[in-house]
Amino acid sequence: MSGLYIHIPFCKSRCIYCGFYSTTLLSWQDRYVEALCREMQLRLKDGKLPYEPHNKLTTIYLGGGTPSQLSPSNLEKLFIYINKVYGGILEESEGKNELEITMECNPDDISDSFCDLLRRLPVNRISMGAQTFSDERLRFLHRRHSSHQVGEAVNKLRAAGINNISIDLMFGFPGETLEEWENDIKQAIKLQVEHISAYSLMYEEGTPLYELSIRNPQFKKTDEDVERSMYETLIDHLEAAGFEHYEISNFALPGRRSKHNSSYWQGIPYMGIGAAAHSYDLKTRSWNVADLRKYIESIEQGELPQEVESIDETTRYNDLITTALRTQEGILTNEVEPRFRDYLLKNAQPHIERHLLTLEEGRLHLTREGLFVSDDIMSDLVFV
Repeated sequence: MSGLYIHIPFCKSRCIYCGFYSTTLLSWQDRYVEALCREMQLRLKDGKLPYEPHNKLTTIYLGGGTPSQLSPSNLEKLFIYINKVYGGILEESEGKNELEITMECNPDDISDSFCDLLRRLPVNRISMGAQTFSDERLRFLHRRHSSHQVGEAVNKLRAAGINNISIDLMFGFPGETLEEWENDIKQAIKLQVEHISAYSLMYEEGTPLYELSIRNPQFKKTDEDVERSMYETLIDHLEAAGFEHYEISNFALPGRRSKHNSSYWQGIPYMGIGAAAHSYDLKTRSWNVADLRKYIESIEQGELPQEVESIDETTRYNDLITTALRTQEGILTNEVEPRFRDYLLKNAQPHIERHLLTLEEGRLHLTREGLFVSDDIMSDLVFV
């Protein structure tokens, strides 16, 4: 099993916090989709995914950017070509072993005509960036949608037959109160979506938000104690509403975890197609150039515009720490190579004694207290 990620970098406008590779050059999308189709073909080895024994796709994820900004003809073309290259896998979505096929969308893109398009596509999961139900904070982020459009979008998606919807939320806005954040959580729960991802507002260097915070102290990062209270409130409300807290930032109703994102945390191979997309095949990690023009020109010449990093045993162990430990299941210590296992257990012991980690039946995982200092714990457990 393996996942296919396709990066769609196009956005109508940029949000002030976003650090992902994106572009507003929408006029390039026809040529870009052609390049995506060509890259899929270039990555085949003897007509198969080069990930033995994981050469069967189990998830497809269109991320961005804003995939819903692609034209209907380009979206249809993309899925037709996925079907062509990977041997009829899309038909299998109607069978017993249904593929999870996710597409990221903006709420304001969910129009009646877009829903008509979804009925023709094999997409069965939508991930929407709601972020907040405050119109004021949405304007601050430079988001295009309004708060009421989120609920409207969910209703339209349901009518279009999408029964697996995820929304993203953000907390820690400048001046945001705990009560305001609690209202956002309650609004999200009312939508009865199957999955919620929630993140603190990031001030990533190079983003407009980062520059704004430097120029104006009014927009500085929220106090850590306030953010912790917001995170605790999030966990309490979502668990009370029946959501499973299966990863640090992710909550799902039973049976509705993101299969695609879970594969990243479980060390399952994945292929990334498109500008800035990453791939992993157990032995190497690679990433395409984060430049639209260079990506397209390279693919048109029949060359993969990528850099490749070989993964040694130390890197594999460190990857395990920074991915699996994020999850509810944590790390099965008997699956760790002996020399790293001894190191892991020795360095984990102080955190176990402080009740930040727990070791149960050979499974090492974060406690609720440990969630709040997970970065520090992981730093202590990586092998240097």
